[in-house]
Amino acid sequence: MTEPTVPRACTVLKAQLHAENNNLREQDEQRLDTERIQRAMDTCAKGSAVELHLDGASNAFLSGPLELRDGVTLLIDKGVTLYASRDPKVFDTVPGGCGTTGPENKPCKPLITVKDVKNAAIMGDGVIDGRGGSKLIGKTYSWWEQSRAAEPTNARYSAFRLVVANHADGLILYRIRLHNSPNFHVTVSNTDGFTAWGVHLLTPTVRGTDARNTDGIDPGSSTNITVAKSWIDNGDDNIAIKASVHHMSVLDNHFYTGHGMSMGSEARDEADILVDTLTLDHTTSGVRIKSNVQRGGLVRNVVYRNLCMRDVQVPISVSPFYNGQTTDGIDDLGMTGTFTPDYKGIRLENVLSLTPGVVQVAGLNAEHATELTLDGVEVRGIKPDSAKARFSSITYGPKGANFTFTGTAVTNSPAAPTLKTSFSCDGKFLPYQD
Repeated sequence: MTEPTVPRACTVLKAQLHAENNNLREQDEQRLDTERIQRAMDTCAKGSAVELHLDGASNAFLSGPLELRDGVTLLIDKGVTLYASRDPKVFDTVPGGCGTTGPENKPCKPLITVKDVKNAAIMGDGVIDGRGGSKLIGKTYSWWEQSRAAEPTNARYSAFRLVVANHADGLILYRIRLHNSPNFHVTVSNTDGFTAWGVHLLTPTVRGTDARNTDGIDPGSSTNITVAKSWIDNGDDNIAIKASVHHMSVLDNHFYTGHGMSMGSEARDEADILVDTLTLDHTTSGVRIKSNVQRGGLVRNVVYRNLCMRDVQVPISVSPFYNGQTTDGIDDLGMTGTFTPDYKGIRLENVLSLTPGVVQVAGLNAEHATELTLDGVEVRGIKPDSAKARFSSITYGPKGANFTFTGTAVTNSPAAPTLKTSFSCDGKFLPYQD
């Protein structure tokens, strides 16, 4: 991949609203720009952009659901924010369905849909803000409060996603800021060729706010994917690779608050994936492969190299016993199902955690043992009982590791590895860049 370029504008739309301290005036909450943005995209020629531009003190656009068109870029200039409406009704798929909890609730429309188009893009140094922490019009709660309230009983609830792409070959996200999504930020499926380059994802923007279930970038059923030079700080998986993803590269990225570099929980038919040059700073997990017998399958040929971590609770976790929690265990939960997790050809090279944490690897059983290679892997200060495994075949490369695994049906080759080369993370941890 080469760095994307910004196309020329087919039309420039000037902001008509003013936001101060990231808030619109209450009297402006019904002044939607949805129609004029959509009309501009519908009439824009392929290979060009609809540009959202400042106009003096006017710095904001307010919108309900939008749809990208074939070959058209939505370009948001620096200093401009495209806000999602706080009115759940504009995201309804059926009347009164969005922003509700219960068995009869219906999905919400995404803020931006990219469906059955090619070479569409979202670019610019501006912001798309989903306003997940703001009170909904006509409700007593925010999107995130709705989500958290539903958690104890695992109740169904409806909240919109920021960007949803399906059959969107050649989709590009470039330099854009994504903030405060009510639910997942970016999901991509059934797509050949998706690039996120220089994306700055920050949720919540008000630190200490509870932003549940706000995954960063989640590709599934897609191929030829690149996430490069991006900064991701969010309330769930920073990246979660879903089922049937092939040929994906995660290159030179920085992760902050979140659940780490995840595969799963729909971890099946995933192959040929490279994660190279990644810092994980205060994530709950680092390398995380998670699934179970109701969601799993074959995962193969996955390489993680040149990873730096600090204050990560679980630097390495490979588990076929995912139970929906923030971190996983490696004990059999007695779950039944026919989707057998089977992890083969997993390799970690030049991986350093500056702080101690749990390292755990498991296979489902003897017939589906996990095969993992460690080469230059160090967790500083790790305690012997913090490296646990079961039904796993662990191979240590020439650079070794500073720990070894114990547990049921575990083989270590060599049996007592030595760390021969310590990978350096000097200068790798940087403040989040927005």
